[in-house]
This record gives sequence, C-alpha cells and structure tokens, in this order.
Amino acid sequence: MSRSESGWTDGLSPSAKLVVKVLEYRGSLTQKEIIEQSRLSGRTVRNALEQLQRAGTVEKGICIEDARQNRYKLTPPVANRIAGDD
Repeated sequence: MSRSESGWTDGLSPSAKLVVKVLEYRGSLTQKEIIEQSRLSGRTVRNALEQLQRAGTVEKGICIEDARQNRYKLTPPVANRIAGDD
C-alpha cells in the first residue's frame, strides 16, 4: 500500500482494499467486471462495495451499455488521495 493510502484505508477489509485497487487501475467497472478482475467471489465483492459506499469511497452509477447493471467508480476525493493530490 502506498504512503498516500495509509490512514484512510485502515478501517477497510482486505477485500474492500483490493476492490479499491482494481477500480484505481481499471476505472469505472460493473460488479461483474470487478469480480473478474479481482478474482473474488460475487458475495465478497458485493459486501466490499457496500462497505466502500458507506465509507464514501465508491459511488454507484448507471451502466449505459446495460441498464440492468451498475457501474462503480472511486469518488473524486478518494481518487485525488490515491493520486497524491491531497
């Protein structure tokens, strides 16, 4: 974990931290894409996304390609923290 992430990720589960990393490197993804990229189970990804949304780390949006799905991305303040733009 990089220096810029220490502190704000302390309360997150390891799976939630992995989901943050996947979203950091891949950008906006559907839940299915996060499952594929992280190799975590669907239930684990759902729980991690719920935890991250409660923490204000991830936001859910509409998937233009398939309205039945949602897209998840890091919130701007988190993306700035990761990039080191504190």
